[in-house]
Amino acid sequence: MPRLEDHCWSCSCSSKADTKHSSGASWVASKVEEMMSIITTVLGSAYGSLHDVRTTNLIRRGLVLFTVGVFLALVLNLLQIQRNVTLFPEEVMTTLFSSAWWIPPCCGTGAAVIGLLYPCLDSHLGEPHKFKREWASVMRCIAVFVGINHASVKLDFANNVQLSLTLAALSLGLWWTFDRSRSGFGLGITTAFLATVITQLLVYNGVYQYTSPDFLYVRSWLPCIFFSGGVTVGNIGRQLAMGGTEKPHMD
Repeated sequence: MPRLEDHCWSCSCSSKADTKHSSGASWVASKVEEMMSIITTVLGSAYGSLHDVRTTNLIRRGLVLFTVGVFLALVLNLLQIQRNVTLFPEEVMTTLFSSAWWIPPCCGTGAAVIGLLYPCLDSHLGEPHKFKREWASVMRCIAVFVGINHASVKLDFANNVQLSLTLAALSLGLWWTFDRSRSGFGLGITTAFLATVITQLLVYNGVYQYTSPDFLYVRSWLPCIFFSGGVTVGNIGRQLAMGGTEKPHMD
């Protein structure tokens, strides 16, 4: 009998121990699940906040680039109209700044797209652009770009070919002075090609016209203007993406 009682007592103790161990494991599992739930919630909230910050920053940069594009379009297009380089229908000449209404928003949109693409392409290629990354350099680049546009309508050459070669050299000089990146050169060429094709189509359909065209329906120097414009807007976009927090690299 004592042995039977001892056996029953040991079974009871073993059962209680198993029950206690099972309840302890369940408690630990519930705590782990609770902690995982908290961590997941925190990470999800952090990701959402980061995504919102990136989206807000992207929109802000896009609006700045759009405004810059609109301003440059109004100034430079007015310069070309005053020098009779481009001709619009008479009803257009009575509108704001004597320019077609669709030119500023189109140029602004193009500037926003190009300016946002430059830092994205740099990141994709793994080649962060750090050459002369400062606002003073960006402002000088804008000044040179405006100067190239001014030269396109002010300089007098024997023919458009000489003017085109001169502007091409100036545009390449702008890229070499303020950019020197493969992505900048590639996007500049792409911008010049696409913008020239679109302009050719607009002139072909009678939206406006160029005086003395020598490259199908436009001036032969127009791709040079688009190239330098793409490089300039790209530099602005890069600087906005950096936020001006990094020191410039002069090597």
